[in-house]
Amino acid sequence: MALVSAKEMLEKARDGKYAVGQFNINNLEWTKSILQTAQELQSPVILGVSEGAGKYMTGFKTVAAMVSAMIDELKITVPVALHLDHGTYEGCYKCIKAGFSSVMFDGSHFPIEENLAKTRELVGVCNGLGLSLEAEVGAIGGEEDGVVGKGECADPDECKQIADLGVTMLAAGIGNIHGKYPANWEGLSFETLSAVKKKVGDMPLVLHGGTGIPTDMIKKAISLGVAKINVNTECQLSFQEATRKYIEDGKDLAGKGFDPRKLLAPGCQAIKDTVKEKMEIFGSIGKA
Repeated sequence: MALVSAKEMLEKARDGKYAVGQFNINNLEWTKSILQTAQELQSPVILGVSEGAGKYMTGFKTVAAMVSAMIDELKITVPVALHLDHGTYEGCYKCIKAGFSSVMFDGSHFPIEENLAKTRELVGVCNGLGLSLEAEVGAIGGEEDGVVGKGECADPDECKQIADLGVTMLAAGIGNIHGKYPANWEGLSFETLSAVKKKVGDMPLVLHGGTGIPTDMIKKAISLGVAKINVNTECQLSFQEATRKYIEDGKDLAGKGFDPRKLLAPGCQAIKDTVKEKMEIFGSIGKA
């Protein structure tokens, strides 16, 4: 099955009151683990690629070619979107050219007029090519691949202005952050989320920083219109913990335990377990 836009899967999620997970990929192992889990659980999935991860994997063309070939080789039949995460204006065009099926333009750090102008232009380009487009209003707190946000809550009126341009999905800052949540985190602002939902109507909403948000908050956010939830840090942590244990147990020194296929296997399984757990919480299992 070829890559698809995220539009249809998110509209189904919105109507069905569940969310599709965006799981960020960093290499072949990440991609393979996530795709295999999505296929096994019959869940739609979005593979997120930050600009830093794209550069690490030698470029967006390499990423698009790898994902497309992997879908073919692994006989993946569930809907898969390949999505640029927190993209710059220039990055969006690079990914569109490379064969991504979805992009996010993060214009949240620009004055609203500039965010609107650039988003409007990208809406026209993406609509013409059948790609989905995510926009952002308000900043997501924390740091991801050099993108730093203070975690400002979005202005619902600005959200409406962006939504009215015809974007596919909207990321609105509601107190969520990238990375680990601090002990003194105040939680999601459901007041902001409700106000945004009231302004944007049926627009599928996106929750960034899905790692560490309590399950009850996730489910409440879904009930208020969130149809896409991003997870990155949690997969990185589970991979790291499983790999550390393998080495600390001395398994890399036994036999051919140093073979990267063996060395990385526990980490890959940990990613699969994390993705499965998230898909269960999000409610996307069996929705392919």
